[in-house]
Amino acid sequence: MLTIGYVFFALQLFALATASPVDRDNNGTRIHLTRRQEFVQDGVVDVTALIQALLNLLKKYENTMVAYRRNTGEDPPISFGVPLNVPGNSAPSAPSSSDASPPSKRATGAIALTNEGNNQLWQGSISVGTPAVSYTVDFDTGSSDIFLPGSSCTTNCQGHKMYNPSASTTSADRQKSFRLAYGDGSSVQGEQYSDTVVGGGLTATGQALGAANTYSAGLAKSKFPPDGLVGMGYQAISQYNSPPFFQTLVVQGKTTSPVFAFKLATSGSELFLGGVDTKLYTGDFTYAPVTTRGYWQVNMDSVTVNTKSVLGRISAVIDTGTTLIVGDTSSIKTFYTAIPGSKDVSRTFGAGYYTIPCSSFPTVKLTFGGTPFSIAPSILNLGQVSRGSKDCVSGIVSSGTSQNFWIVGDVFLRNVYSSYDLGNNRVGFALLK
Repeated sequence: MLTIGYVFFALQLFALATASPVDRDNNGTRIHLTRRQEFVQDGVVDVTALIQALLNLLKKYENTMVAYRRNTGEDPPISFGVPLNVPGNSAPSAPSSSDASPPSKRATGAIALTNEGNNQLWQGSISVGTPAVSYTVDFDTGSSDIFLPGSSCTTNCQGHKMYNPSASTTSADRQKSFRLAYGDGSSVQGEQYSDTVVGGGLTATGQALGAANTYSAGLAKSKFPPDGLVGMGYQAISQYNSPPFFQTLVVQGKTTSPVFAFKLATSGSELFLGGVDTKLYTGDFTYAPVTTRGYWQVNMDSVTVNTKSVLGRISAVIDTGTTLIVGDTSSIKTFYTAIPGSKDVSRTFGAGYYTIPCSSFPTVKLTFGGTPFSIAPSILNLGQVSRGSKDCVSGIVSSGTSQNFWIVGDVFLRNVYSSYDLGNNRVGFALLK
């Protein structure tokens, strides 16, 4: 029997629309994000898609946990209780300010994002190779690698734009393969290359990426509109054990500062590279230090339902590639005990899910760095269980495991402007304008 606690591409899917050109201003350039409908149809949630989403999430994190152990030789900073008996290598270090070129040679960039899938997956554009070819990709802070469908891919790649390394004069075969497993029993596998990658007008040379010869069923065009994925986590969780795209930009001196930031919203969404877009937030940032340089993992001070604090400190991974907020069985049960009318619908709807009366969704607040940030009830409410039902599915879900951390995805991130500071190893939150 499968335990629901897995959320990868289906969960990363709650936001997208159509990629827009790169914009530039004095602060840099932006990559716009778009979205499409998938988890919700006419106000009713798609139970099959949500269940598969949860299955895929844990597989995503199992993959990165194994990579962390292999890359660092240490136990991963988070665990679902899965044995990870994988030989380790020396641990990579994060870039410091001394690794990069002088500020005069650096810049900022922004990638406008589209919300593809009713807030299911945030998509924007990059270009790869020489001559450059444009691809749409999902930007995911919960993983660290780039992969695209390769020119030899025949499984689930139809409809995606394919990367042909032989057509690029800057491509080099790394003579290594890669393989990622997913909750539907399928996988992504292929060959590793290095090539020139451009995002938001910023160019990374010799960037490691994967050309897949097999895509998982969940990455078929009908379920996953982007061509591929760009991971924005730390090198320690890279399947290739190579610097991720943004880290490459920093080390090569291409950015003004070692910071990137996301706005994930119904409109005007973007990924900003090399700083923050001051036009998109108000007030000051609240920062939480990264506790282990693998994921963007920080301490969440508390969880509040309306005005009542119901949970204390919890370790949290901030993940733009996950739609929901996913926590361990015990703390999620405690959370819903504080919400009148909530129901555990694991047996009738899907393992890990809860419902709340549609008319009485509470205001939930997550506190980071001493500052509480609200989740709008309209965002927490995913939709009706069925047509005409008075109960709606909540976006805070149990993983079905005893994990001692939460995965904080877009249900929270759509309410804030978030920054990811590689130089100071911290995550910042500010209020959206």
